[in-house]
Amino acid sequence: MRKLLWFLVLVCSLGISVQSHAGQCVGKFANPITDICWSCLFPMSLGGREVISKGQEDTANPSGLLCTCNNPPIIGVKTGFWEPARRVDVTRTPYCFVSLGGIKLDPGFRAPEGDVARAQGMMDTTQHSSYQVHWYVDPTLYWLEVILDNPCLETGQLDVAYLTEVDPLWNDDELTLLLNPETFLFGNPVAQAACAGDCVLASTGFGSNTLFWCSGCNGGMYPLNGHVQAHVSPIQASSLLLHRMTAKMHREHLTWGTAGSEGLCGVYAQPVMDKTQYKYHMLYPVPQTDKINGKCCQPYGRSTALWGAGKSYPYLGEDFSYMVFRKKNCCLGVGP
Repeated sequence: MRKLLWFLVLVCSLGISVQSHAGQCVGKFANPITDICWSCLFPMSLGGREVISKGQEDTANPSGLLCTCNNPPIIGVKTGFWEPARRVDVTRTPYCFVSLGGIKLDPGFRAPEGDVARAQGMMDTTQHSSYQVHWYVDPTLYWLEVILDNPCLETGQLDVAYLTEVDPLWNDDELTLLLNPETFLFGNPVAQAACAGDCVLASTGFGSNTLFWCSGCNGGMYPLNGHVQAHVSPIQASSLLLHRMTAKMHREHLTWGTAGSEGLCGVYAQPVMDKTQYKYHMLYPVPQTDKINGKCCQPYGRSTALWGAGKSYPYLGEDFSYMVFRKKNCCLGVGP
């Protein structure tokens, strides 16, 4: 499977077009040098203090200089940085791999097509939408060999880790309740009104983990599936689904916590996602490398009104690929 995946990546990187006769599928394999906003790696910290900031936003780091771990035995220094570790496609076309150059597979069974439609009711102008999402494991720093012999980096290769097309929960609101029955608690006007506060916080920094049912300015987190009940724009909807997918991966224990004191000696279970642990930027259709106020990454929940302007356009620009950076605290040192 990995050999096949890397062959597809090579085909895409060489610019060889792959046509699909089953439906529209577009995309691009991102250039890791020019399409990734490398300033998102910062701030970096040692011993709880920032050593390189570059004007980027950060969360709290464990205080103190030295640290120890038991398995394996390590004595080291507390470090913190933002690691590009995941990649996410949000697409209307099932089995369309936007991040792999727009390659469309045909596994032999169908999945719902994505769409954008107006809600029923003559007086209702609200739009709703649905998309499929692909989750990639992408330890970019490791496979690019940007930093050598650093035990804090996740190892591995670019690989497809999750497809919503084969997940029955992703396209069914009732089945999704099996994974997140608390949806009933937050599907009311009072709970949704509280998301305005999360929007304000995400617009100036990171959103609130207390308001875990909110994705800031982009909408409500629940249900954890591909149905966007209030579709404002393709950028807003795809950003919301990126946030939902991350929360879903945490809920299913397929993604773990990496930040804070608990993350110094390795990853740990985190069934309720820490939204301040992540920030992201667009890779396709327009690489988000131009900075706004010195930043080209945004935390989950930040309004797409500014950075999303001009990032979506008809036909070739309605499917999306994002790079996800996660906060990594680590005990960097030596062991026996």
